[in-house]
Amino acid sequence: METFKWKVNSTARKEGEKASVAFFTKEVAEKVRNFHQGFDLYRPTPLRVLNHLAKHMGVSGIYVKDESYRFGLNSFKALGGSYAIGRYLAQQLTMNMQDVSFEMLRSPDVKQQIGDITFATATDGNHGRGVAWAAQQLRQQAVVYMPKDSAQIRLDNIKATGARASITDLNYDNTVRYVKQTARENGWVLVQDTSWEGYTDIPTWIMQGYLTMVAEALEQMQEVGADMPTHVFIQVGVGSIAGAVQGLFASLFNEKRPITAIVEPNKADCHYLSSMAEDGKTRHVTGSMDTIMAGLACGEPNPISWGIMRDYSDMFISCPDYVSAKGMRMLGNPLGDDPRVISGESGAVTTGLISFLMKEEILQEARERLQLDEHSRILVFNTEGDTDPENYRRIVWDGAYPVPGIE
Repeated sequence: METFKWKVNSTARKEGEKASVAFFTKEVAEKVRNFHQGFDLYRPTPLRVLNHLAKHMGVSGIYVKDESYRFGLNSFKALGGSYAIGRYLAQQLTMNMQDVSFEMLRSPDVKQQIGDITFATATDGNHGRGVAWAAQQLRQQAVVYMPKDSAQIRLDNIKATGARASITDLNYDNTVRYVKQTARENGWVLVQDTSWEGYTDIPTWIMQGYLTMVAEALEQMQEVGADMPTHVFIQVGVGSIAGAVQGLFASLFNEKRPITAIVEPNKADCHYLSSMAEDGKTRHVTGSMDTIMAGLACGEPNPISWGIMRDYSDMFISCPDYVSAKGMRMLGNPLGDDPRVISGESGAVTTGLISFLMKEEILQEARERLQLDEHSRILVFNTEGDTDPENYRRIVWDGAYPVPGIE
């Protein structure tokens, strides 16, 4: 039986030199959101309040920020891609981001000034679709490469934006290396959500793009009469979303920030392994990383986000695929009059994990170290809907990936 691995980050609450969160402040979040609000399709995604599930779990509240509604794309990823492309175009115009708008950047006059630009990226599906959609909205081009075994429907959805897209015979991290080289050879602009030496601006802009989601969630919790969350569970692939979430909370609340748990699949748990090393450096996972959580199947942490998670997050948790599958079934079959949430494999793992933490004795120590109890208000992010509908039905309808030992 595959089981859980977890590591308490004993330095998260200690004083000392920590990674800067200056790029993830309230002021930055406001600027980012102002840009996103200029899109015709912009609407705040719903915050789902699951009162019956919270009571069943023995906590005060469970709040799900449902990104399956974002821009009609079934995922949060376009927030990052659109803001990064917007920043790049503003830079080409030698203008500050606060002085440009979506309508301005897609205007014929701007297109004449900057000409045709091709944006390239590697993706399991959601990030590439977001980049391709943003390029289409801003009247530019996109080229997208996907790792082996990517779902055909995710490829088709990217192609539907007019982008050139294909599936490689490489894993995710090697696909990133391939598109990096190919973009350089062709003069394309790389829009990748991880960083390396000499490539930090665009990954930072992508992370900043995700702040719109976090700012909305905090505002919506106030609207439903809830206090600030005591706990945040956030899933990671390369870690950009978790770095943005953790960065904003650390900037806003410092030592009063929520207790944060970083969650990833056990077949791609590079952040958990990095935390176990306790030397501040990253560790990598290689091979196929054949988890159902395709959006989290990344073996190398983003150095920008890793520094933030390393210094501010309270626990790193590695868990099996059946945790995500259970979360999908729970959210899709709600208790009482709780709203239904359609969540994909990468979106549901945090909800599934909460159920194991609160109900299973094997995780009692982890639960206690996280200080989870009847007073806890837990915020999670459903980062995607059923982006692979066939697999969603296999799991939710047919019961694929059952919990071991449960009849």
